[in-house]
Amino acid sequence: MAGRRYRPWEGYWTCAFSHPSGAFDAADFQGENDVNAVFEDSAVSFYADPVVRTRLMEFLGEDVAGQTSAVYLTCSDGVQLDPRMFRLPSEIDWFLGNNLDIARSLADSAAILMHLDVEYVSFAHPAEAYEDPERAFGLQEPVVRAIEAQLLRWGIKPLHLITGQGHHFVWKIDRDSDLAKRIEALSPTPELTERCMARVPPFLQGRITPQMQEVFSGVGLIMEYVAHCVKEEARASCSIPIELTAVHVDHRGSRRREFISIDISEYGDPLHTRMVRLPFTNYRKPKLMELTGLLPTGEPAQTLRAIPLHEMDVQMALKVRRSESEVRDLARRACVRIPDQTLGSTKLFHEYMASRLRHFHEYYYSTKHDPVECWPDTYDHTPMDPLPPCVRHIVQNPNDLLLKPAGMQLVARTFLAQGWHPRHIAGYIRSRFEKPEFGWGVNWNDYDTATRADFYVRNFIGQYETRLDRLEDYNCASTQEKGFCCAPEDPGCCLLLHYESLIERQHR
Repeated sequence: MAGRRYRPWEGYWTCAFSHPSGAFDAADFQGENDVNAVFEDSAVSFYADPVVRTRLMEFLGEDVAGQTSAVYLTCSDGVQLDPRMFRLPSEIDWFLGNNLDIARSLADSAAILMHLDVEYVSFAHPAEAYEDPERAFGLQEPVVRAIEAQLLRWGIKPLHLITGQGHHFVWKIDRDSDLAKRIEALSPTPELTERCMARVPPFLQGRITPQMQEVFSGVGLIMEYVAHCVKEEARASCSIPIELTAVHVDHRGSRRREFISIDISEYGDPLHTRMVRLPFTNYRKPKLMELTGLLPTGEPAQTLRAIPLHEMDVQMALKVRRSESEVRDLARRACVRIPDQTLGSTKLFHEYMASRLRHFHEYYYSTKHDPVECWPDTYDHTPMDPLPPCVRHIVQNPNDLLLKPAGMQLVARTFLAQGWHPRHIAGYIRSRFEKPEFGWGVNWNDYDTATRADFYVRNFIGQYETRLDRLEDYNCASTQEKGFCCAPEDPGCCLLLHYESLIERQHR
């Protein structure tokens, strides 16, 4: 076992598994913690239930001929991405026999999957959602109500799932529809499609096509708009901050530095790296994150299963997900086939195309990153003296500060205040990502520096341009609370001038 690695862009540690020979099997999940040993024999019998298996195959897009449309299966989040763990849907018994949690690819051969992930996050108390799930899920209610209201307004009825820390909303669009062609046409960066496709592992070549990657890029723009609509509606009634992705927050919410994440970060990476958890499967993230020692006695996280929210409220679902018998009963009553919502999604598409965010997206992609061969004369010559010490420290020590969303947010805001075009801010961040001397823990052979930088800068500046970001935490006190201040006693370190510049620019 390779041990634990930090996922700084998401703010927590995960277990990373590797084998020197390159092989990978269930034994890689065992070791000093003996992860598999925590599961009882009943787990095997649970997965052997034909009704449970029927539900799993529904979620994989099985048709009347027994063919599935999901491109691959793998273990769910909690372990670092390892393409050696990608398996065909027909190999589901391998995962079931080893009592693993399971995810299916967002890539689908017959449909375009639309996925919105919402969860409670506390960097100060990472086990909070498992220690007190009723509270953690209660805090999410204003956001969930806003999601349901917005989707209903567009005429979208998604599959609603409950996971360990939050909610998943999933629906699909017919890949052969006119809407699918329109979404594909949104893809703003053919050069990034090529970069993403170059990273597709051999197992998936031919199963994931350039067209699928381009559609995924277009979906990301639309889902960013969905997240904007939800945050705008929910924040007045939410008692803690709402962030798009897992951004460190200050103490506005509480000393826990907690927030609700509308996590659209999956749209900042190549399609082949992203997946969604299967309902009715084990939820092992707390164990893999080594949080189970913080959980209440008698409520081991290993007994949790992701379930659909069907004929029950959230509080009832929190109880049902712990009981094997009740989850089995639910499997007999609740279909988890991902619903086709092409019609409602068409209305969403047209609203996005007329939005202020769409106008910003067009401006954002009106230019390109500087070519790599020009970096020594452009991005690499960015003067450091005009930057506040906190920002200068981030860009000079980018691993892991610039991998964290809050680090990118601070850099993006400051560079924008200095007059940079937002796409060149992303180009600059990309140039830092591509400096090997910083010893990145991210495997950029799987992910893509340009796609990652574009997504986060577009996300942060997009919120500013639509006035969703009111810059409440763009100040020295908040920066210090987040852990990004490197000179708290330096009287010359101040973000005020940059803040005033952004406020003036925002109100022109």
